[in-house]
Amino acid sequence: MTGLEIAALMAAAAAAGLINAVAGGGTLVTFPTLLMFGTLPKTANATSTFALVIGTFGGVAGYRRQLAAVKPWLWRFIPPSILGGGIGAKLLDFTSDRLFSRLVPFLILFATILFVGQGLMRRWIGSKDAGPARPGMIWAAVAFHFAVSVYGGYFGAGIGILMLASLGFIGLTDIHEMNALKTVLGSLINIVATLVFIHAGLVHWPKAGVMTIGAFAGYYVGSHFAQRIPQARVRQIITAVGFLIAGWTFYKEFLK
Repeated sequence: MTGLEIAALMAAAAAAGLINAVAGGGTLVTFPTLLMFGTLPKTANATSTFALVIGTFGGVAGYRRQLAAVKPWLWRFIPPSILGGGIGAKLLDFTSDRLFSRLVPFLILFATILFVGQGLMRRWIGSKDAGPARPGMIWAAVAFHFAVSVYGGYFGAGIGILMLASLGFIGLTDIHEMNALKTVLGSLINIVATLVFIHAGLVHWPKAGVMTIGAFAGYYVGSHFAQRIPQARVRQIITAVGFLIAGWTFYKEFLK
């Protein structure tokens, strides 16, 4: 790797860690940066997942006070998280680089649209007077979470808002408790996916090492200074970048 590539990858990972700590959506920075430096799409996805999963431990620690309240839900959602994350990662392993390249524009666009809708979903959850969920609704949410976990193991960007949607339907209304449960489950999905990627030889270790350092720094800074950063501006930048990248990849794959 050149000095420019090392600096760019470290900066992208640091920005992604910061963004994830503040608003979520960091994959929309790391993944295209890896593509820009010639990394194959599947390898870029695996390397980005590996680099960012380290920082999620800091996110879990940040929500440790809320974990007791959501502990009763963990036994229902942990098994589909592990199973779905593993299945999604194996699907990526079986997908050819060419096919994944063709899917990338749609995945980025889907993730960006989810990111745009995150604020609306949070406001809807905050205003929803939900009572105790019926058993049928709970198991429907578990089934939906399994599908989200498969998607998360396969690509990952945007799974947070999908999880928040399902958690809202099981009667949870405290956004901090929901974020705590979402962070734990998202970490499990990414850890399982990372293990599959490592076993399949998809991780580019030199780039992953550089990006892990940047991601750790970004999560550290973000967890300490999140309240001082104008989140609306960060979200606007991520949204613009996401749509630009989706447009560029559509042009590259289908029009060029």
